[in-house]
Amino acid sequence: MMTENISIKNSCSHVIIVLVEPAGPLNVGSVARVMKNFGLSKLILVNPQCDRSCFDATKMAVHGKDILGSAVIVDTLPQALQGCVRAIATIGRDYSGEIPLENPRTALPWLLETLEKPVALIFGREDRGLTNEELNYAHKLVFIPTSPEYPSLNLAAAVAICCYELSQCSSIFIEDNKSTVEIAPLDAVEAYYQELESLLLAIGYLYPHTAASRMEKFRHLYNRAYLQTAEVGMLRGILRQVQWAINRTK
Repeated sequence: MMTENISIKNSCSHVIIVLVEPAGPLNVGSVARVMKNFGLSKLILVNPQCDRSCFDATKMAVHGKDILGSAVIVDTLPQALQGCVRAIATIGRDYSGEIPLENPRTALPWLLETLEKPVALIFGREDRGLTNEELNYAHKLVFIPTSPEYPSLNLAAAVAICCYELSQCSSIFIEDNKSTVEIAPLDAVEAYYQELESLLLAIGYLYPHTAASRMEKFRHLYNRAYLQTAEVGMLRGILRQVQWAINRTK
């Protein structure tokens, strides 16, 4: 059997679990516990609505208290994704957008192809999940199939299912040619989106009242391309040159 250009990856330690505005300390503590169960250690809380150090949270964390204590707290989702090269968001409601929904077993191995570069698995609020704007930061969307009689999953249960699936596919074969590709961090791509929107507004391609919906389509297009760092630099260079040409003719 041919084995050239193949390497083995045995860890999902570079996967960051991101909880957006978690409200229940029992859930936050339980998430830390299941992360410990399956070998994940990096937890980010976006604008948490509860105290991670309270009794309920630490009680549920059990042996995951170290993960709970070292969890990073940030104000916004873009801050949580700084440095990440791939992101998958979970969704538990009706979705009418353009990103196809995948199940955890088929989607999550994709996070493990980055050879230890940070990647994020994003979970939304217990009561209403993630907003459409927040979903736009993800390359892929994961939906966990449940019984139609009671489809709503507890936050900690959803994290547990995804952590289990990640642990099961953490020993996978990866083609070496993927390891040479430097995928652009999401914050670098986000900076490009902001520059692109400003320019398109300036030249009249976008209008303020429809800019958000039109930019959503651009985000989906570029997210499917998995832009490399050099490619983002090239695209930003084009925008700067266009802006220079506009200013020159004024």
